[in-house]
Amino acid sequence: MSTKYARWFRTVAIAEAISWTGLLIGMLFKYVLSDNELGVKIFGPIHGGIFVVYVATVLAVRGPLRWSWPVTLAALAASVPPLFTWFFEIWAVKTGRIDAGRGAAVPSTAEVNSTAA
Repeated sequence: MSTKYARWFRTVAIAEAISWTGLLIGMLFKYVLSDNELGVKIFGPIHGGIFVVYVATVLAVRGPLRWSWPVTLAALAASVPPLFTWFFEIWAVKTGRIDAGRGAAVPSTAEVNSTAA
């Protein structure tokens, strides 16, 4: 059952990072290369929408994936710097906070994972 939640989280986390990338490229063109606002006009709302979906997803999957509050707060904080949702997703897979389709998620408690963030 947690595989479904892990897959959903991974999809949204990566989509959020990709939308950040699009917005950053749009900002590069707007402010540095050409004063063209098209990229920001396109990727700004896309990124904003995916950001909201990411935050809602973190709050929705924290229970089924048995994340501690520190891990949940780290996942939420990862939504602020560019591409950190992707880095959090990689870390979560490596530390067993989410499965990569190979079994159940490992609970993120101090007793189970000494690296619980």
